[in-house]
Amino acid sequence: MIFLTFAKPSRSTLPMHLARIIGTATATVKHPSLTGARLLVAQPLMADRRTPDGDPQIAIDTVAASVGDVVVITSDGRLLRDVLTSEATPARWSTIGLVDEG
Repeated sequence: MIFLTFAKPSRSTLPMHLARIIGTATATVKHPSLTGARLLVAQPLMADRRTPDGDPQIAIDTVAASVGDVVVITSDGRLLRDVLTSEATPARWSTIGLVDEG
């Protein structure tokens, strides 16, 4: 059985993808809206949760994910603007759910 823990309710029309966290990113210079944000490297996955689906993406962490965790990521711009308290941010992806595979 799989349980999802969501950081914030999402609209069902938004694109959501499963991804595995494969690392973190550090930037010495970044957009002011990203100050204090934790940046994760997320590898989108196919439905089998093993096969990579495209290139890794940088995602803003909203669920305290760790390397190796499977998460749900979204490109919901409104969520990112709320989380980062910025009307103009270059960030595209954020984590919205942590998949409990127990």
